[in-house]
Amino acid sequence: MSKAKAPRDLKDNEAKAVLRTVRISPQKLNLLAQLIRGKKVETALADLQFSRKRIALDVRKVLESAIANAENNHNLDVDDLVVAEAHVGKALVMKRFHARARGRAGRVEKPFSHLTIVVREVQPVQA
Repeated sequence: MSKAKAPRDLKDNEAKAVLRTVRISPQKLNLLAQLIRGKKVETALADLQFSRKRIALDVRKVLESAIANAENNHNLDVDDLVVAEAHVGKALVMKRFHARARGRAGRVEKPFSHLTIVVREVQPVQA
């Protein structure tokens, strides 16, 4: 008497991976999402490998997870995969206070983000 399986929200030629509650601001994470959006996966992996951003390692892991999901769960060809979507969402924001001059306090916000990467299999162009 279990619940019925939810229908798949992606197409048959797509797979995704999600990174939730990562400790970086959405604005900074979106810089890397823009870097890989629309590229072939091997190019995107190379770009993340040589990026100097701290969070690039985590983004690379999520992209590799999406590729593995496509290969193992959906039987897609890894050589034909493209990063179809890479979008960033806001998560919680921790509020902290930092001592300032003359007995005052300054507010410090520590934002978290979510990252979703969708890879899509595209058919190679016949010459």
